[in-house]
Amino acid sequence: MRLFIGNKAYSSWSLRGWLACKLSGLPFEEVVVPLYNEEWEKRREGDEFAPSSGKVPILWDEDAVVWDSLAIIEYLNDKTGGTRFWPEDMAARAMARSMAAEMHSSFQALRRNHSMNVRQVYPAQEPEPEVMHEIGRIMELWAQARARHGGEGEFLFGEFGAVDIMFAPVVTRFVTYSLPVARFAPPYMNAVLQHPFMQDWIASAQEEDWVIEKFEMAPA
Repeated sequence: MRLFIGNKAYSSWSLRGWLACKLSGLPFEEVVVPLYNEEWEKRREGDEFAPSSGKVPILWDEDAVVWDSLAIIEYLNDKTGGTRFWPEDMAARAMARSMAAEMHSSFQALRRNHSMNVRQVYPAQEPEPEVMHEIGRIMELWAQARARHGGEGEFLFGEFGAVDIMFAPVVTRFVTYSLPVARFAPPYMNAVLQHPFMQDWIASAQEEDWVIEKFEMAPA
């Protein structure tokens, strides 16, 4: 398999696709393509990006091609026998899939005002009201998952899985922008950040030479 991703410092969707490939346990080659430079504009017109219209991540598995992080999770879930990504319990699995779908389609204010940048930590500033509303919803989702299905594990549904993958870039945003979270949240956030896969990603991001200025600015 070959996974095309963007800059590790900034590309939240790439992080999700990469974590999914890591969790699958299957061998894959990662191809990092720097975003928003002249080479990227030319490279995204190539055949490897045609199915996704130039968007990353995109996963090639021989003749099969999958783009969009949630689709990559589901493809790899099928490929690995359905045992690595979602909870075994049907009720927990239903909730996990709902949470992943909501993360996939929602929280636009948080995305717009606080882009991912795992190399920075900015001083706390009062978030916009719409961002605070979305943070409240995320805290509600996390609390429900932990209370109903977290068990003795560190993650939302006990073991690290698809939902934690979907929320991993959110965890980095909360840290980068020193955003306010509920008192129960830091242990979960720390578990995500200290996961070996996340540690590998963050370490690689620190080594990148690319700087995209629009992603290096703290909120006004």
